[in-house]
Amino acid sequence: MARPEIAVVADPHFHDVTYRPGGGGGTAFRSLANTVESTRVFNESFAALPALLDDIVRRGIEIVILVGDLSDDGQLSTMTRTCDLLKRYSSTHGLRFFATPGNHDLFAMHGRHQSKFFLDGDGTQTLVTSDPAVAAACAGDCILTDEIYCGGYPQSLGLMASFGFFKRPEFLHWECPFGQDDSLSARQFEIRSQDGSVVTPMTDASYLVEPVEGLWVLSIDANVFEPRNDAADLTAEKSYFDSTDAGWNSMLRNKRFILDWMADVARRATQQNKRLLAFSHYPILDTLNGTAPAEAELLNKTGFSRRTPSADVAKAAAATGIGVHFSGHLHLNDTAIARFGDDFIVNIAVPSTVSFPPAYKIVSFGEASLNVETVLVDNVPSFDMAFDAYRSETAQGGRDFSGVLAAGNHMDFLDRVLRQTVLARYLPREWPKDMATLVPLLRESDLVRLAHGTPMSAAEAGQTTTGGRGDLPFLDIVVDWYRLRHARSLAWELIGTDRLQKYRDLADLFAATAWPEGSVQAWLATFFSVMRAYLNAQESDCFSVDLSSGGIARPLPGRTVLRHTGTA
Repeated sequence: MARPEIAVVADPHFHDVTYRPGGGGGTAFRSLANTVESTRVFNESFAALPALLDDIVRRGIEIVILVGDLSDDGQLSTMTRTCDLLKRYSSTHGLRFFATPGNHDLFAMHGRHQSKFFLDGDGTQTLVTSDPAVAAACAGDCILTDEIYCGGYPQSLGLMASFGFFKRPEFLHWECPFGQDDSLSARQFEIRSQDGSVVTPMTDASYLVEPVEGLWVLSIDANVFEPRNDAADLTAEKSYFDSTDAGWNSMLRNKRFILDWMADVARRATQQNKRLLAFSHYPILDTLNGTAPAEAELLNKTGFSRRTPSADVAKAAAATGIGVHFSGHLHLNDTAIARFGDDFIVNIAVPSTVSFPPAYKIVSFGEASLNVETVLVDNVPSFDMAFDAYRSETAQGGRDFSGVLAAGNHMDFLDRVLRQTVLARYLPREWPKDMATLVPLLRESDLVRLAHGTPMSAAEAGQTTTGGRGDLPFLDIVVDWYRLRHARSLAWELIGTDRLQKYRDLADLFAATAWPEGSVQAWLATFFSVMRAYLNAQESDCFSVDLSSGGIARPLPGRTVLRHTGTA
């Protein structure tokens, strides 16, 4: 049985910066100020996805798994151009794509409006929207066009039809949870509001395909568009809960039939000696290494902690017998495992190419193992194509991003953007105000002093800083915390062994004392305990999963060095 290598790509969020929807010419660059307040970059996706695909072609890989969020936000013009790019690589290079829809690819059955600001040549911005109400209220330059509307299941799946969602003559096998009829009318179920007052039909886009002999690719549509209680207009976005935070917690309640189908597929795969590769857009396990409660204690309910699957999800997933599941959505690099008696489930979270760290996974099957390698997408030609637009933005009166624009490659750019995102998004939006105020004031020596001192409040700690300049600023430590949160071991080289040891030492210092609740030391003890959990996480760069036991081992036989784009 042939065992080809398979590329697993998550969240490319492709955005064509060369085309402005609505006609009239011009580029479609988003502002850098908007970018650093997001969890991903926008313009750089235009160069990153072709660079990644070129790397896959160079390696001789043909099968490419797309773990959702192919497009920026599901806009019809953007989705069309994304699919055209992928189909061009199929016809020119023989790549075979198998996708699952993400929350940025479609919305329920009828879609939803989108609105985006694009930079003009002089650094000002024009609003492009599909929503007549938004256009009517716009005081500045505005373009109203249906091209930026995000489609629903019928429209968006029609655009993605070539990527496994429908039968093709070359497939050795194809099925969906409803049988072998691939028509969308045959692939619907009824979904109810929580009080049962609203019932509406909804498409499920899951499928199983055998693209080459012996390999089963299981694409699970984990989007859940649950109607709200007493929703009146089921064509309106406001009538549904967004799938963004729903994920597998909602799957367990609203699409339990998918888990039953997964179990049936896994049983047949074992009986027929098929290799099973399963994936959905959303993580099926906690990707925060068990730190979700601690993160909620530190930062209240962050997007990450809200999207953490419950223990009930983990148990149900393990019971299906699929063994290993690939996910995207959170733009992070992680491996997690849960065991329940003889049942286990491993979740491999795949990073995005438009967030730190930019990477994808290469997967191969051994006799009784699944081997995983991580490739950093650092060398991206024209990664800086938006830099002139960013400079015009700054000249128009925007913030000074000269530090970001000094980046030497794509990964360096994303790392610099992450630092700005800490300043522009995480600290002001997620951190307690008193702790966010402390970040620019404290240094490493202050933290050591606090760990050896008497309990105090954050306000008191801010009044007793040493003001030293010879040691590490707390802001740099916070940035490293987020680097590790998103990248795990992929961030080690950037941070350096000396700093990593400092963080372990600080975690030990704060853990040595039982600090009273409400003290700054108690908060810092939790902060560093979470950091230590990231440092001690499961292998997530190059590793092997034992398919009979779920055991995760390193190094991958025959490969011990992390690969980069353009390297063998």
